[in-house]
Amino acid sequence: MIIRDAAEQDLPAIQSIYAHHVLHGLASFEEVPPAVDELRRRYADVRAQGLPYLAAEEGGEVLGYGYCSPYRSRSAYRYTLEDSVYVREGRQGRGIGKALLGELVARCAALNYRQVIAVIGDSANAASIRMHASLGFLRVGVLRSTGYKFGRWVDSVYMQLALGAGDGARP
Repeated sequence: MIIRDAAEQDLPAIQSIYAHHVLHGLASFEEVPPAVDELRRRYADVRAQGLPYLAAEEGGEVLGYGYCSPYRSRSAYRYTLEDSVYVREGRQGRGIGKALLGELVARCAALNYRQVIAVIGDSANAASIRMHASLGFLRVGVLRSTGYKFGRWVDSVYMQLALGAGDGARP
């Protein structure tokens, strides 16, 4: 498996991976899978900001993807990012998500960002919580019942990782 920059030609595979999570999981609070054109717009937005958008590939197949985007739009948040990582159904538990997230963290640290926030859908999403914790993310809070999907209320778990000097020095 290799982790590489995602390319536009990966977007149909990325859309397929994400659509499954939208339709069958709680990691995303979207309820209707976005079309490839919408994902192309989102991809272009992330890349235009100089932020990483990665794909995990093996034998020519995209197994997962991940990217970081600004945590919030207000200027004081400019050194803080939010990560998103999704793995193809049936390929979870093989280290794909961890490899993607690890590379995202390394690239964001090299870009001099100071914090990465994970907003994890569903407090029962043990795999994502464990993956983030294995890379040093700390659980910093739970927002209870912030989403309503599949006929039930769903929590958002917040985890945070300091990059580089974190808040120990001015940017």
